[in-house]
Amino acid sequence: MDEAEQALAGGGEMGALMRSIDWSQTPLGPVSGWSPALRTTVSTMLASPYPIALYWGEEYVVLYNDSFRPIFGAKHPASMGAPAAQVLSEAWSILGPMLVQVRSSKVASYAQDKIIFLERQGFVEECFFTWSYIPVHDESGRLVGIVVLVSETTRQMLTERRMKRMRELSIRTAVEKSVEGIFRAVQSELSHAIADLPFSLLYRVDKAASPRAQLVACTGLEPGSAAAPESLSLEEEPVWPIREVVHSGQERLLEDVGERFGTLNVGPWPEPVSRVLLLPLSWEGSGETTAVLVAGLSPRLPLNEEYHGFLQLLSRQVAADVARVQAYEAERRRAEQLEALDRAKTAFFSNVSHEFRTPLTLMLAPVEDALADREEVLAPRQRERLSLVQRNGARLLKLVNSLLDYSRLEAGRAKVAYQATDLPAFTAELVSHFESAMHRAGLVLTVAMEPLAGPVWVDREAWEKVVFNLLSNALKYTLEGDIEVSLREEGAEAVLRVRDTGTGIPAEALPHVFERFHRVEGTWARSHEGSGIGLSLVQELVKLHGGSASVHSVLGQGSTFTVRLPLGKDHLPPEHVLTGGTEEAARGQVAPYLDEAMGWLRESAPPAPPVLSRPRARVLVVDDNADMRAYIVGLLQPSFAVEAVADGVKALEFLREQTPDLILSDVMMPRLGGFGLLREVRAKAEWKAVPFIMLSARTGEEASVEGFEAGADDYLVKPFSARELLARVRSSLEMARLRREAAVREASELTLQEAVHARDDFLSVASHELKTPLAALRLQTEALERILPPEVRARVGERFFAVRRQTQRLAGLIETMLDISLVATGRLQLKPEPLDLAGLVADGVAQLREEMARRGCSLTLESEASLPGKLDAMRMGQLVQNLLSNAIKYGAGKPVEVRLRQKGNVARLEVVDHGIGVAPENRARIFHRFERAVPVRHYGGLGLGLWVSRQVVEAHGGSISVTDTPGGGATFTVELPLDAPPLKASGQA
Repeated sequence: MDEAEQALAGGGEMGALMRSIDWSQTPLGPVSGWSPALRTTVSTMLASPYPIALYWGEEYVVLYNDSFRPIFGAKHPASMGAPAAQVLSEAWSILGPMLVQVRSSKVASYAQDKIIFLERQGFVEECFFTWSYIPVHDESGRLVGIVVLVSETTRQMLTERRMKRMRELSIRTAVEKSVEGIFRAVQSELSHAIADLPFSLLYRVDKAASPRAQLVACTGLEPGSAAAPESLSLEEEPVWPIREVVHSGQERLLEDVGERFGTLNVGPWPEPVSRVLLLPLSWEGSGETTAVLVAGLSPRLPLNEEYHGFLQLLSRQVAADVARVQAYEAERRRAEQLEALDRAKTAFFSNVSHEFRTPLTLMLAPVEDALADREEVLAPRQRERLSLVQRNGARLLKLVNSLLDYSRLEAGRAKVAYQATDLPAFTAELVSHFESAMHRAGLVLTVAMEPLAGPVWVDREAWEKVVFNLLSNALKYTLEGDIEVSLREEGAEAVLRVRDTGTGIPAEALPHVFERFHRVEGTWARSHEGSGIGLSLVQELVKLHGGSASVHSVLGQGSTFTVRLPLGKDHLPPEHVLTGGTEEAARGQVAPYLDEAMGWLRESAPPAPPVLSRPRARVLVVDDNADMRAYIVGLLQPSFAVEAVADGVKALEFLREQTPDLILSDVMMPRLGGFGLLREVRAKAEWKAVPFIMLSARTGEEASVEGFEAGADDYLVKPFSARELLARVRSSLEMARLRREAAVREASELTLQEAVHARDDFLSVASHELKTPLAALRLQTEALERILPPEVRARVGERFFAVRRQTQRLAGLIETMLDISLVATGRLQLKPEPLDLAGLVADGVAQLREEMARRGCSLTLESEASLPGKLDAMRMGQLVQNLLSNAIKYGAGKPVEVRLRQKGNVARLEVVDHGIGVAPENRARIFHRFERAVPVRHYGGLGLGLWVSRQVVEAHGGSISVTDTPGGGATFTVELPLDAPPLKASGQA
């Protein structure tokens, strides 16, 4: 081993490099002439794992170890043995004076995270280092070199700088409540990030009929300049390739900025910006690109993983902030709409309740005058009818008054006058009005009124409503036992308690008892009629007095309602306190409460049926309201043999004795309601074919999905006319008769055709009649879902989804049945109107995306941007829905493609599935009514969708066909003239 190899032994790659250099050609001279200090320092440097360099001699000749080599980058290996001023020329203005200071002072120096610009990758690069200069002395104490200990902190410093900018942007955007505010914040914060973003452009994409990109934030460039146009058309090739980024959803790196715009001298560095990265942003749930960030890249930074990650994080944060603000704006608009709706609802209740009172008064007054006539003037039958009108008119007036009272309370417009009142005596007088009703119901009424220390200040009319509502409630839900009313003084309060031994209230329903329109379901009562605002009105009236209302109840044992009123008048508004004299409240409002209570206890005796020679259809009427039973029996008696019972339990007892030809049942009844009765009837083979018509007074429950699935034939919403009731009963009986005849004579072709015509007529009537209650069902279901608390909505969300899906399915069946009758009778009339067929098809696809995702089908749409025509919009939507539903049904789990193209004046729509396909022998047959190409037991449906689609297409002068999809499946092709003739579709048998 020669002297050089011995002095430079080890050191890895740099040791090998140093051993290969002819040092005699350098300022250091041959290794044999190196001083012991140089040899020792070099040996130590090569052996160290830490980045170390050595500047030796007057010219600062550079030597370095393996760990230091990456710092020089492309300067290696030319740097080894070269003067430092030559190697680091671009940074010598900073480093040279520091070395001179160390040489003159002979004291080590230290610099932390200092920025240095090095040209080590072919360009001047922004770098950060922490280093120390340590002087080296020889044996005589003379300074002969400097050891450089260094670590590069570029990554840490750039990351810290970028994260600080992201934090500042996050803080700034967090307080913004509008999309425009987010854009302003982005522009403001990115203007401070010029070291990383010399310029930035944020374009918002508008995918309208003429898609454009609008500049919403700009830094570093002048808005409106050649490189920063304020608006770009995506139909043309813009100055930036935004259209490509929007369509692909992928980033795009441009390295020819100088060729596009010339020299762009922006940012803190003298070098022009030559590279730009375009990043797509999406703040929509669909994931489609809604904006593009044009980011000018620093000429002094490489586009490495950290730089790229920072730009991606920035774009994602901007998108997230915009999405958050859009969600906030949508929620705010929704809250404002709900608030406006609540105000409108309160105003509506107030106005409509007030307006109801005038016609009700004009109705009831003549009836009362007529009933006051002598018996010989008014026949008994007419007197009975007028009494029925009077009782139910008074009941309606009571409900109207309650609604008016509640709306006034809710709107803060209640008129109250507080008077000093002997509350025990006044309350005892009010309770006495109910003694006869309690006695007739077989209940024991106990009244315990203890004297109070002084008068209680109450609004007497309001107190009457509180007492009457509590007594009515107790009577309604107490079938046997007793009711106790007590009043006593407890502390500084007068306490009224109404205790009963009734059915009680389930524990889960107790917190909601005083909520408006809330009714406890599933409990026995004398009647299920009621508005659900009585107890809510009680609570609001008690609150007006500064008091409180509460309830304690045990299911099956009874309930106790407690009302507490503060004594004295200091808690009451002075302007409503009457201090001079007393004022008696009107007693007229007790009559509606008593009449309603008596109605629960009244038994009706239907008139004896007239004797007729021929047998008549037997109708069973089931209703818990005695007046309603009597009224319906009176209407049906002349034409049918009628029996009437009060609830579902009694109806089942009657059915076990004999089977009627038709059942007409109310929905809400004690013990067993209409839906429960319907389930029992449909469960028995001998009763299953009996037509069942529902009667309901509540639009939210008569349209229950439970009723449809249980098998109700029809239902009628109260109030109804006598003619409508008779028509429905006759129609149902007629349909039952036709079904029986068809079953007996189904072998006869003539009978079959007659049955089909009769069915078409019925479908027309039934479809029209079913649409109204179905719409009510949908609206009430949506309303119920909206008012549920979030935790309840989350728990029953899947059930609501099932309800909506079955409702939509039922609506589709009804529309299909209506189309059958229209086509079969030649009454399918087109209504062509100007429309965008491309938009209509896109809407149809969007409506079924959720269902397709649920069935595992991917859906793609290839369409013209716009396809104007003159077609029937409703029928075109029906056509698209039918074809897509068909693709889902027979291609579950497989992709579906929809294509829409224009050929001259003809639109060509293709719906492609990859399902089971259609055999050649079935292709013509599947477009006929009730024809199917697959067994019904495997795939549901009526076999009508393609038939209706064909009628719609041909009515527009078009054609529809089916071919095989390559690889399996079916392709349905529709060709339509874009200007449909005003023709009527021809009916087909």
